[in-house]
Amino acid sequence: MPTTTIRLPEDLKARVAAAAKRSGMTAHGFILEAIAEKTEQENLRADFDAVAEDRYARIVASGKTIPWEEMRGYLEERLAGKVAKRPAARNLTR
Repeated sequence: MPTTTIRLPEDLKARVAAAAKRSGMTAHGFILEAIAEKTEQENLRADFDAVAEDRYARIVASGKTIPWEEMRGYLEERLAGKVAKRPAARNLTR
């Protein structure tokens, strides 16, 4: 496994050591877990942004959308177990 050196300010180093001790981990393990969690969070954010950009591009290309109020009502009815008619997309108003 390659080695990477991370220089931590003394106050952060102390906080990491205390947090690691409370969680029953070594500081090294705590830092590795924190880096893995942050990396996963960033990957999820990037995926979310990509989906949002794709959906917006499709809205712009088609010129059609469903107003949030209508979609929310539809989703709330579905969540309540009711049979709901899906709202129809219509031309985007600006």
